[in-house]
Amino acid sequence: MQLTGPNGRAASPAVLPVVPGATVGIVANPMSGRDIRRLVAQASVFPNAEKTNMALRLVAAAGATGVDRVLMSTDAMGVAGGVLRASTKRRPGGGRWPELEFVELGAIRGTADDTRDLVRLMRERGASVIVLLGGDGTVRAASAQSGDTALLPLSTGTNNAFPEMWEATVAGTAAGLLATGRIPRGEGTQRAKALHVATGRAHEIALVDVCVSTVAHVGAKALWQPETLREVYCAFAEPHAIGLSSIAGLLSPCGRTDPDGVVVRLASPAAAPLTVFAPIAPGVVAPIGIREAVAFPPGVPQRVALDHGTVAVDGERELEFGRADTVTVTLAHDGPLVLDVRAVLAAAAQRRLLVSEFHEFTQEVR
Repeated sequence: MQLTGPNGRAASPAVLPVVPGATVGIVANPMSGRDIRRLVAQASVFPNAEKTNMALRLVAAAGATGVDRVLMSTDAMGVAGGVLRASTKRRPGGGRWPELEFVELGAIRGTADDTRDLVRLMRERGASVIVLLGGDGTVRAASAQSGDTALLPLSTGTNNAFPEMWEATVAGTAAGLLATGRIPRGEGTQRAKALHVATGRAHEIALVDVCVSTVAHVGAKALWQPETLREVYCAFAEPHAIGLSSIAGLLSPCGRTDPDGVVVRLASPAAAPLTVFAPIAPGVVAPIGIREAVAFPPGVPQRVALDHGTVAVDGERELEFGRADTVTVTLAHDGPLVLDVRAVLAAAAQRRLLVSEFHEFTQEVR
């Protein structure tokens, strides 16, 4: 594509200049959006074909913003295969694409370990931004290996309190501007909070919420029985959220960048002084009895009151505990580094990074 300005002069190029070495990773979780809440609630299934389309839009935006290379995850369910097929059928004049490299695992297990290994490999190969297509569980798995690499989570799961809904082209533009250094990391990222759960030798991390339940076994993992819930610890709680953090969000909202979190202790609606009607799952607005909601300061371990049951992190049961176990939850400001799409694009607009110098031009497609 050739742009010409007034009097036939060459206008600004259709893409930003390539920054050698600038690398963006894309991890598409083919299993996200497929848990038991499709059976017990009205959660939708997010098709893998759409994850492929999102990845293609991310690649195109990365190319336009001068990214040198994109690292794409591989899988056994067709997401990466769709990207590969599309890359071989590109038409002339379709816009610049970065070099596309597929990151392969020794064995695909279909578990969170795949996400952790892919993020680790992409970091080792130079990715400064990794885009995640998944839900809260995908981000939690990625954060275990992300270190100081910026994560950009895009929602393709079930209960998505942490990933935000962004059009992939917009998200890819922000990722490209950060990866190429056109927007400094200090302006375009923020460190997320994290919840550390400890019981005996076991340790888990949540990025949104930790819930204590009377259910004795992990089982199908997903929480979908509100009468079993006893305590919810939230790193942040937004009124517009879906999932367990919505309980606190409708009662005592807390932002992602606020220093404190929120603890909510629950009771039967019939015996509770307050009842919150919260969207705890897609299609499920449940009455939740509230005993109290208090601020959750960082660095102060909170001991779980229930003497046996299970602990869920970001909506999925992970830990079983008994009467001999002590369970604590601690809030800390040591979560993953997260790309702030709004901040990056606001800075780009202020600097006019995506604005041509010419006000009038014609476009010729060759």
